Amino acid sequence: MAAVAADPAAVDAAEDQEPQRKAVPGLESQRRQIKSSESGRERPLRAGESWFLVEQHWYQQWELYVQGGDQDSSTFPGCINNAKLFEDQVNWRLKKGLVEGEDYVLLPEAAWHYLVSWYGLEHGQPPIERKVVELLSIQEVEVYPVELLLVQHSDMDTPCTAQFSHTDSVDLVLRTAREQFLVSPQEETRLWVKNAEGSFERLCNTRVTVLDAALKTGQLVVMETRNKDGTWPSAQPHTTKSASEDENFQGQPGICGLTNLGNTCFMNSALQCLSNVPQLTEYFLKNRYLEELNFCNPLGMKGEIAEAYADLVKQAWSGHHRSIVPHVFKTKVGHFASQFLGYQQHDSQELLSFLLDGLHEDLNRVKKKEYVELCDAAGRPDQEVAQEAWQNHKRRNDSVIVDTFHGLFKSTLVCPDCGNVSVTFDPFCYLSVPLPVSHKRVMEVFFVSMDPRRKPEQHRLVVPKKGKISDLCVALAKHTGVSPERMMVADVFSHRFYKIYQLEESLSSILDRDDIFIYEVSGRSAIGENSREDVVLPIYLRERTPARDYNNSYYGLMLFGHPLLVSVPRDRLSWDALYHILLYRLSRYVTRPSSDDEDDGDEKDLEDKDNIPKPGHVAGGSSQDPGPEQAGPSSGVAGGSRAPVDNSPGPSHWPQRARRKHLFTLQTVNSNGTSDRSTFNEDTHGVSFSSQPYIAIDWEPEMKKRYYDEVEAEGYVKHDCVGYVLKKAPVRLQECIELFTTVETLEKENPWYCPSCKQHQLATKKLDLWMLPETLIIHLKRFSYTKFSREKLDTLVEFPIRDLDFSEFVIKPQNESAPELYKYDLIAVSNHYGGLRDGHYTTFACNKDSGQWHYFDDSSVSPVTENQIESKAAYVLFYQRQDVARRLQPQPASSDPPASLGSSSPPNSEFMDVN
Repeated sequence: MAAVAADPAAVDAAEDQEPQRKAVPGLESQRRQIKSSESGRERPLRAGESWFLVEQHWYQQWELYVQGGDQDSSTFPGCINNAKLFEDQVNWRLKKGLVEGEDYVLLPEAAWHYLVSWYGLEHGQPPIERKVVELLSIQEVEVYPVELLLVQHSDMDTPCTAQFSHTDSVDLVLRTAREQFLVSPQEETRLWVKNAEGSFERLCNTRVTVLDAALKTGQLVVMETRNKDGTWPSAQPHTTKSASEDENFQGQPGICGLTNLGNTCFMNSALQCLSNVPQLTEYFLKNRYLEELNFCNPLGMKGEIAEAYADLVKQAWSGHHRSIVPHVFKTKVGHFASQFLGYQQHDSQELLSFLLDGLHEDLNRVKKKEYVELCDAAGRPDQEVAQEAWQNHKRRNDSVIVDTFHGLFKSTLVCPDCGNVSVTFDPFCYLSVPLPVSHKRVMEVFFVSMDPRRKPEQHRLVVPKKGKISDLCVALAKHTGVSPERMMVADVFSHRFYKIYQLEESLSSILDRDDIFIYEVSGRSAIGENSREDVVLPIYLRERTPARDYNNSYYGLMLFGHPLLVSVPRDRLSWDALYHILLYRLSRYVTRPSSDDEDDGDEKDLEDKDNIPKPGHVAGGSSQDPGPEQAGPSSGVAGGSRAPVDNSPGPSHWPQRARRKHLFTLQTVNSNGTSDRSTFNEDTHGVSFSSQPYIAIDWEPEMKKRYYDEVEAEGYVKHDCVGYVLKKAPVRLQECIELFTTVETLEKENPWYCPSCKQHQLATKKLDLWMLPETLIIHLKRFSYTKFSREKLDTLVEFPIRDLDFSEFVIKPQNESAPELYKYDLIAVSNHYGGLRDGHYTTFACNKDSGQWHYFDDSSVSPVTENQIESKAAYVLFYQRQDVARRLQPQPASSDPPASLGSSSPPNSEFMDVN
């Protein structure tokens, strides 16, 4: 027990003690009582008992007196006098370095009182009482307790000295300080200690001893009292307004914004939802969390997350802030969860999951978790197995989070081979329910006809989401009348073919942003050399440009325009025939030279038209979106920009032209469009390919300028289907819950080990709701991630504000006399606006005191009506069970809605500003 040094009451009490000579027994009797093993010096030490210090010289004099046997002897010791043990006669502080047996003896409480009653205590001296403590498993009298200097944060200049045993709890130090400084029971306080370096550290865990807290004599302990606005004096008030401006502000508790620290809207949204769960907020506001903070849980965060969240709740619900800055909380979250470090955008549901788990472990009433073996049902009744599972869960997990948010579902696994059924009951903190996903997908493609007079056509096709390339061709055939067998599909990027698809490949490998071209080819065509009669040649367009060289001896080749897939009869596979076939395919935007032009060029033409190098292979890159109509279905940068692909030697190494004027020359290249002369065979009449053939049409700048119409080449038309929009019908929340409880087959990446078959199986799995929590969190799985694609589902989910009935989903035998156990009312919604790469989170929440709904958009708050809550942005829903609402007895809603506390207004469309 604590003792305040130099207590006048203790001194006065000592002064009143006088020797009671009438009750003094004989000297031999005195000796036996003082030295007996029951009540005297030889009594063994017991922790918690009081022992007293007696000055050694006086005690020796007393021993001499009782041994002499003469009560009238001159050796009579007189009153007990401990003056030699004190430093002074004012504070009565013990001298340093006193040694038992040399300076003092120790007497148990009974023996001390005997001596005082027989001989009295020197006038004005306090008794020197000390406790027996157990330090390092050894019982000893604590002669020198810890003397601490207690001060208030508001008055650091007037310390009060108090003594504490090493075994006293820090909580006793706090209670002593509260009593000393007359703090009311309603006020919340905490302690800081000044360390040797001069800085202050929090004494977070008040349940540890003074010894464990490493408190030393002479240390300064500061008691801090929480302000009325929920802040602590030691912390700079984090408000959006100045302290003086908000000093007298009084608003509705809970109607408080959170400042966006930089892409932290996801955190603000989760915090606002959780802050409006009535029973959890009351738990923190009434300081019930202080008794349950778990500082020793290895799975927890040493109570820091719970304390940081409590500070936020107390500030938000103080009614003294329009907005607060959650900087300390953000720092704590980043410290314990590195994925939330920095200021990147994150998912509000992921933050919520971390926060609920962190609060649970920080407030877990189970201090030492026991090992619990999970048991299968093994044919036992569901009621028995469920009760066992819940009891096992509570043996390791018992907190306000479990009380509020945890439920139980039944998991049934069936082996497809042996039919073995495994039934387990597992706890959950929230339900992640899937949205009904359309099995159709809309894809935009460009169709390139074999007819050179027709411009490419843009089509919007509806295809199976898990379909194949052939399904894409079938869908296009319905619009064009061209047989799917006469189509080839390619991904075009940067004026070249990124990939040419086979019909059996999956559509999932095509992303929405890819530029997909579908080319009409002859019905007997195929790429490369095989038994077909026609060969399909990939054709690139390139332009010669002078390289930046001093002597202009090197020239570069730049890709431009759109590549083609051209069918060529095998019997006409010669360079001259290929030239005329390509000239025909380009005739819509390439003008044939007139006879005058040919005459001008005859003298310049060289002799050999067959001196052409060779094809190669290998592709790479990614895609871009089609450009506007003027630029056509651009597969690269529109206009004059081109991709450099080759640097060839000067004129002596160019492919040569024939005497008849040719507009361009032909070059075999690899799939990147660069020259590759290593894999060809040719003669003067034809050419054969030993690998994938790619042909480049090379233009001289002057010839391209005269005969190639870039505007016409980039032109395209839109088919009527481009204007069609695939409407998404809204779905009911109940449909999502039905999907959650539907039988599904496990994926290959997550098989189940069947104890009967002794091997991993792709079992069927079914989840059923067995027991629902007081507050049910429903996470709508709007974000879909697969190996090839990521998308956000913006389906409108219709959810009720009141009376969400789960009676049809709970399989546990129900209490028909209490239907409110299965009905829920909405209390908060976390919204997400935008797409995958960017977005913004906000919150709708119902105030527990007023019953009024508000829209929280970071630091801005505004009232809303219930019909504004449902939207395509709804992401995480918070429902409260109706019997809990009645138990909490909320106050009736006020007739007048509170005034807006910010400039924001509730969303009136599905489009919001993003971070």
